Amino acid sequence: MGVKLDEIFDSFSENRLFKDKSILQTSYTPENIPHRDNEIKQAASILAPALRGERTSNLFIYGQTGTGKTLSIHYLKNEMMKRAKKEGLSLDMQYLNCKLRKVSDTQYRILAELIKKLGGSVPATGLPTDQVYNKFIEIIDKEKKILILILDEIDQAVKKISDEFLYNFTRLNSELNNANICLIGISNDLNFLDNLDPRVRSSLGQEEIVFSPYNALQLQEILKSRADNAFNQGVLEEGVIQKCAAYAAREHGDARRALDLLRIAGEISERNGEKKVTMKSVDLSNQKIDRDKILDVVQAAPKQFQMTLLSIILLSDKKNKSSDKIFTGDVYNKYHELCLEHKSDFLTQRRVSDIIAEIDMLGLINAIVISKGRHGRTKEIKLSISPKILDKVNLILKESLDL
Repeated sequence: MGVKLDEIFDSFSENRLFKDKSILQTSYTPENIPHRDNEIKQAASILAPALRGERTSNLFIYGQTGTGKTLSIHYLKNEMMKRAKKEGLSLDMQYLNCKLRKVSDTQYRILAELIKKLGGSVPATGLPTDQVYNKFIEIIDKEKKILILILDEIDQAVKKISDEFLYNFTRLNSELNNANICLIGISNDLNFLDNLDPRVRSSLGQEEIVFSPYNALQLQEILKSRADNAFNQGVLEEGVIQKCAAYAAREHGDARRALDLLRIAGEISERNGEKKVTMKSVDLSNQKIDRDKILDVVQAAPKQFQMTLLSIILLSDKKNKSSDKIFTGDVYNKYHELCLEHKSDFLTQRRVSDIIAEIDMLGLINAIVISKGRHGRTKEIKLSISPKILDKVNLILKESLDL
């Protein structure tokens, strides 16, 4: 076995396609962000008063995945903090990803994480939430300053907790003597604010910027600018960048997907001992990302979503052994049965129907509306998850739900 491993290690040291792979990672912040000048300037003009010690409007950034929202705000944050440091200004900007598990699924944990970022500490659990709020106020109100909180994937936190925590943040300024808090919310959901309680929405006093999807030509430019420094010269087969851009353009102009496609295609070509990144590797990369994306969606989904999906999978497995079709009512009955069996809270049938629509929108099932005449309408549901990854999906669901 040692000799075979040496052969693999040797092949990677001899056949280098990448110059600097990190440039293709989504965590990489480039010096320039193509095709986002207008959005960055707009955000800068809203936040600039913070550099003279003034509280700014709360800002909400919308756009589909991979449209440069987080990247642009990180770039602006870095530039503002450089300016504040240079001029000795009391400005602090803190970023929190609300999609991270065990960080933002309760108000307590959000506050605990922010307190940690600000240099303080609270126990992971155990204190009343109002005491944690008091600790948060105490730590930021020590001096006169502006604190800008950047809450990425803010819609995910609202789904997990409720919009009450947003309202609480907006009310904190009335309890501060020295500091002022401003919020930047980043969301993939264009209708996020519309779904908030009117009382919460009116308290935000927000401005909004929408990031539109990239088109195929813009994605090509983004990939070309990264590829020039990420790969060794001449290792990309003709048409690779164009194909990665075309695949990503189908996914609502997702630059993140385009970069992942190119990076994974390079890794596949390297593993296969090829001297160039090939078109075939791009196709294989696309298939791999589709598989991984489904697993990520299932892993990060709320518990009720997971329970509903598991109900559909169990019914589909049963259906394969009979000729029965699956309808919305069947899913709810199975879901209700699972919740009772495992002593979990359960939702109404109407809310489960909404979750089924979400699962359909993500492409995990295919739900067709069927008319039953005077008995109304229902949906016939078919599972769309590939059999190749169904076992992995099942495992993720059962581990996450402790079943």
